[in-house]
Amino acid sequence: MRLTMKIRNLVKFYFFIVLLAALFLGGAVFTFAQSDNSNVAAGLGSGNSGVLINPHGVLKTMALSVGQDDLLRLEAARKSYSNLPKSVTTKSKLRFISLRHLERELMRTDGVLTDEMRYLAGLLRVQYLFYFPDSKDIVIAGPAEGWYYGVEGMMVGRTTGRPVCELQDLVVALRAFAPDGEGVEVIGCSIDPTSEGNVNLQNYLRSNRVDTGRLNIFAEGLRRSIGLQTVRVDGIPATTHAARVMVAADYRMKLIGIGLDKIPDGVNIKTFIARTDLSASQANKLHRWYFVPDYQSVIMTEDKTGIELVGEGVKLVTEEEVVDSLTGKRQANTKTVDRASLEFTKSFTAQYPKLAQKILVYAQLRNLIDMFVCAAHIQEQNFYGKSGWAMEFLGDESKLKVQTYQAPKFAEAAVNYKVRNGKIGFPVGGIEIEPAAALAKENVKLENKNQISNLRKNIKIELKSGQWWWD
Repeated sequence: MRLTMKIRNLVKFYFFIVLLAALFLGGAVFTFAQSDNSNVAAGLGSGNSGVLINPHGVLKTMALSVGQDDLLRLEAARKSYSNLPKSVTTKSKLRFISLRHLERELMRTDGVLTDEMRYLAGLLRVQYLFYFPDSKDIVIAGPAEGWYYGVEGMMVGRTTGRPVCELQDLVVALRAFAPDGEGVEVIGCSIDPTSEGNVNLQNYLRSNRVDTGRLNIFAEGLRRSIGLQTVRVDGIPATTHAARVMVAADYRMKLIGIGLDKIPDGVNIKTFIARTDLSASQANKLHRWYFVPDYQSVIMTEDKTGIELVGEGVKLVTEEEVVDSLTGKRQANTKTVDRASLEFTKSFTAQYPKLAQKILVYAQLRNLIDMFVCAAHIQEQNFYGKSGWAMEFLGDESKLKVQTYQAPKFAEAAVNYKVRNGKIGFPVGGIEIEPAAALAKENVKLENKNQISNLRKNIKIELKSGQWWWD
């Protein structure tokens, strides 16, 4: 059975003339907010902007900075291991986690999470997935180390600075491809301007001349004419950390593309706003930028009981749409692809590994994609049925809560501007992920020299009572 999951985050933002780019924000945040979470900021780090989600679910841009006190706190946190067992702080080339044994321990504690559980024993990424027929264990594995609360508001590895994988994201992925389901066909998140907002925008542009000496005033009028955008999450609950990671990754990508977010040092990205000439051919066009997985990132054993995920696993691609100036509706345009848009997406993809080291939400996005691919493989190969694992605890929100965040509902427009011959163009964006495509025969590579099979043969699952991970 071929499962399909599409994550569409159509964070619409429009470039305007002489003028400007309005970014319809997606939002933000990673970490610790619980059910009483109302205001959460994220996207600190090397950029200079972030997102605030207010108690009404409205996303807004905000300026962020890191002071000396913050740096001292972070250094103290990095050195402190008082709340972690020594064994879990040891850096490991490969740390293994049995999903069934993890669930058993969660049942024993009645869902009370330790830090080990919450951050999956410091796993930095899911590199391998194995099924063991004899012990009926489903095991994930990858590099791991101790962790601390880092500068971007997430738990990161002590030496690598990379975000650690989180139980709440793994749970969302497993529930999307649960034992008793067929898999979520479409998982999506979109931030959409309303048709009314698009019409108001066109009317505003027709009724107001651009005064190069008063661009800030013009831009504010533009933002008001667009109004609030609606935020929608499909396939997974909007109140989860996973949904926010996707929106935040898309948001930061667009900020970079339109020049509203600083590109970190050592990262060479050709931004759209720097390359575009806003030519007449761009009028009323939406340049849609969206993330997809690198669908050739899976290496598999012949019997399909073991897979390895390689590379960064994420690509940025582009396509165009046309906006009707009277109705505000969008239609696909496959005839042409703007060169500036294409150069931006290609350079963004090429620089993704470096970018993920500096803006950590991109490392989180890669981790999330890896989890979805693994969850899809577990379901497609019926490891649930073969192991007799019904995921009764991890799959039940009443027993293990992961829907604990304020759901984003609306987004305000942030505006940047650029003088360019009075021309108007319309850029856009999104995210689209199909885990099943990564597992399709034409994309999967069979292992070479049985490296995955040999690794699996050397794994001995001899866990003590209460143990669910090992090196």
